[in-house]
Amino acid sequence: MTQRYLAPETISEAHDRPAVVLVNLGTPETPTARHVRPYLREFLSDTRVIEMSRLLWKPILEGIILRVRPRASAQKYASVWGEQGSPLLVNTRALADGVSRHIGDAAVVTVGMRYGSPSVADVLDGLYSRGHRRVLVVPLYPQFAASSAGTVFDAVARWMLTRRDQLELRTVRSFPGDAGYLDAVVAGIQAGWAEYGRPDFASGDRLLMSFHGIPRAMHEAGDPYRAECEATAAGIRQRLGLGPDQAVMTFQSVFGPAEWLKPATIDTVAELGRTGARRVDVVCPGFAADCLETLEEIDQLNREAFTEAGGSEFHYLPWANGADPWATAVSAVVSRQLAGWDASASPGR
Repeated sequence: MTQRYLAPETISEAHDRPAVVLVNLGTPETPTARHVRPYLREFLSDTRVIEMSRLLWKPILEGIILRVRPRASAQKYASVWGEQGSPLLVNTRALADGVSRHIGDAAVVTVGMRYGSPSVADVLDGLYSRGHRRVLVVPLYPQFAASSAGTVFDAVARWMLTRRDQLELRTVRSFPGDAGYLDAVVAGIQAGWAEYGRPDFASGDRLLMSFHGIPRAMHEAGDPYRAECEATAAGIRQRLGLGPDQAVMTFQSVFGPAEWLKPATIDTVAELGRTGARRVDVVCPGFAADCLETLEEIDQLNREAFTEAGGSEFHYLPWANGADPWATAVSAVVSRQLAGWDASASPGR
């Protein structure tokens, strides 16, 4: 008979404590074309990310993009790579450490990556082999999109399909209006303003809230992402006492020729520079950890676009990573989901 499912492993003791997996996007192993290429192949082969016929997309991916893009992307990664490695991985681990300190013995906290390493499957394998049978998966995307949190759930489901024994599984879909999360973003903004001074909004200074973009076609197909970004932006404005013309929602990280959500961050900063804005501050509320998209795209490319267009003062305002308000917010989200997982009712006991 064909062995379709992996048999349960023999373990000495099942853990009473649940496990929490904080899942971020992912990162290449090193900032070199040799490692960027397989990372991009995995990422851009995801049908949630590129919603195009595989017959049309694969020749483009293999014949053009993976021949040209890895070298250019590697240079960008190298510009933000630190002594400890990938900023996304380092900063996500810092967040996990903070969450672990906050929740204590309530659960084991670990990190997984949707693309690259440590993969979701490898993390679940490790937890399962160590006896964990209750797992909470938390995609680190405050706003839901099929191409972000949705594909994390796909990866978990694919792992479950290989198992005869199943995990008791919980997930967090999104938390765009969570009070602790919004407070954490605002704390980062206010920390920046304590250092640089509050922008003079009456004179034309602006705060941009830059979210990762998605293709307009995904939005029109029913993806709730834009609405959840708007909910977050409204919560930030309310806490800061700003209007939509002062704190502007924009979208970044456009890829390919298709139309994406607008306004684009880089177009907005350039227009502000051309029309006489002296200062622009940018916060990225959708990024749980500083990474290529914040450290290179925003703090380097968008800064350059603003100053070249005539602007004089540009500030990127970090808020996430291992910052305590953010770790506190994620811990609260986690604790709410862990409620009711009584150790006396462990699976298999």
